[in-house]
Amino acid sequence: MAKVAFLGLGVMGYPMAGHLVSAGHSVTVYNRSGAKAASWSGEHKGSHQPTPREAAAGQAIVFACVGNDDDLRSVCLGDDGAFAGMDEGALFVDHTTVSPTVTRELAQAAAAQGLRYVDAPISGGQAGAENGVLTVMCGGAQADFDEAFPVIDAYAKKCMLIGPIGAGQQTKMLNQICIAGLVQGLSEAVALGQALELDMEAVLDVISGGRVIFGMGRGTGRVEFDGFSVAMPEARARFAESADMILTEESLSLVERARQTARRSRQLIRQNLSWAVLYNASVMPLAVRASAMVRRLSPRSRIGSTTGASCFA
Repeated sequence: MAKVAFLGLGVMGYPMAGHLVSAGHSVTVYNRSGAKAASWSGEHKGSHQPTPREAAAGQAIVFACVGNDDDLRSVCLGDDGAFAGMDEGALFVDHTTVSPTVTRELAQAAAAQGLRYVDAPISGGQAGAENGVLTVMCGGAQADFDEAFPVIDAYAKKCMLIGPIGAGQQTKMLNQICIAGLVQGLSEAVALGQALELDMEAVLDVISGGRVIFGMGRGTGRVEFDGFSVAMPEARARFAESADMILTEESLSLVERARQTARRSRQLIRQNLSWAVLYNASVMPLAVRASAMVRRLSPRSRIGSTTGASCFA
């Protein structure tokens, strides 16, 4: 069994680190909130340290699952960062969804210190982390992936090496684009149903048993798209808020707006920006405009006044 550190005990990292202990690995954790690290240690009989450097010292593999690019830099770099405490030849595996740019930056910093690096963003949401059935998409050297794979297996149902460093994050970006498209499609269906004056409670009830709609949330009373989870009644309203297709003259511009969105998305991907930037620049403006259109064209709807961005809250 491996001797590992896990940095970051959020809604994903907390259960993931617990699965490592259950699989028999020796786990030392670090969390920005020391109280949460202490709570995890008491629950899982592991150990915790006050800094990433101390948690990483002497570990064969150091895992991280934090919030964003800056959070990842903060736990890796500096006098108290993980890289400063890791032994030469040790492996760093990052599960955070960050930009390929920061991934390559940190991989280069790791290599300069004789460390190895795998970017391994995850998909499956909080439920996937708690149940140990995440999907992990990796970028790095084959030998490094082969070393990490049997440890990652403690909380993954699928783990694949896609390509060199950065390929994991690029794959996660494509995953999120697919999710955005699904949410937009659901939004359009709800808004169109309202425009046709259908009973949307009945419509959603009958199609929720289908192969595509709400499949991940079936039986839970919630809709979940790769970590974005809301209660079913709230989801129905939020999907409608971000609708972008109504059978009116205004919908004639849909094709052109889709082309513009695709063009912006391609530009952002070329720039290796993160999914958060991609969403804010391409998807959210479309959703905000659509939200106003839905409220204007469906005065009898029970839709609130928040923007379409809330469908990802």
